[in-house]
Amino acid sequence: AVLQQAGYRTGLFTSPHLQDFRERIRVDGEMIPKQKVVNFVDKHHDKMVGLELSFFEMTAAMAFDYFAQSDVEVAVIETGLGGRLDATNIIVPILSVITNIGLEHTALLGDTLQKIAAEKAGIIKKSIPVIIGEADDRYNSVIEQAAAANKSRVIYAEREFLYEGRTERDGSQLFRLRRTRDDKAFEVELDLAGNYQSHNIVTASAAVDFLHEETPLTISRRAYLEGMRVAASLTSLHGRWQKLGDAPLTVCDTGHNAHGIAYVAEQLKVTPHRKLYCVMGFVRDKDLAHILPLLPRDAHYIFTQAHSERALTAEELTAKAAIYGLQGEAVADVQAAVARARELAGAEDMIFIGGSTYVVGEAL
Repeated sequence: AVLQQAGYRTGLFTSPHLQDFRERIRVDGEMIPKQKVVNFVDKHHDKMVGLELSFFEMTAAMAFDYFAQSDVEVAVIETGLGGRLDATNIIVPILSVITNIGLEHTALLGDTLQKIAAEKAGIIKKSIPVIIGEADDRYNSVIEQAAAANKSRVIYAEREFLYEGRTERDGSQLFRLRRTRDDKAFEVELDLAGNYQSHNIVTASAAVDFLHEETPLTISRRAYLEGMRVAASLTSLHGRWQKLGDAPLTVCDTGHNAHGIAYVAEQLKVTPHRKLYCVMGFVRDKDLAHILPLLPRDAHYIFTQAHSERALTAEELTAKAAIYGLQGEAVADVQAAVARARELAGAEDMIFIGGSTYVVGEAL
């Protein structure tokens, strides 16, 4: 959003999508046209099948092809899983960003933060700086070693910008940040909800500052502040502590690993409500032993499952959750589970929907 406000034709590749596959590939906020998707598949289908590309690899190839056709000047590319072996890792960026590291996809990336950090550090390229969004003594040294091997500079976002507090105003959040190199204060309005945005805004601010100061890109203070103010509307980011209704307050969030759920649980604690109803579903590969203990025990749970082969069944989830003292019922369909929560909740209660991007996508 900031790059668009700075006047650059901007590509954005993210995953997964919530409702429409084309959400993954955008230029200046607009989804790739349906015909472009059809044309790409028609032209390259046999070759991609012959190479045994995965769905994600095909999608990444489509994104890069579309960005090239669209004369994109700057592209923001999100890795799919890990980094070192990710399909997106064929590019050489002007800046790498590692937002945070949590226990996720442990069967593929490793069962410790250090192993996962080593995989994520695989995106560090020779002499290309890397920004670390959330530093942690448990894995900083792993990233620093990978950076040193590539003669790459490590920039810790939290040392570049200090977070000094936040307030809410007219549906947006107002953050107070201070840039350490010149002690300059910024009041930054953001149209994305969620207390955890206090981490994200520091990371994004450090990235924008670096791009302006040390690359050929020019990003004015106006572009920075205006881009943040309309970030959600320009990029169509949904499902980030998104309010779906009032009386009862209904919120959804796509946080789906222990790191993300910890932030969600923290925010649930400080959000005023009488009784809490949680509509939750997870995919099978999630490390529920680290996730379920984080969730509030005083809530009533409606365990559900998305229409995905990867989904853990509502019955299995109900049984696993009971081990950690989470009580409720199983409703196999997401829409029916949301309807059940609305049936139970009073005007002063709260409904939370989450656990999986698939669940949020079906609830929206």
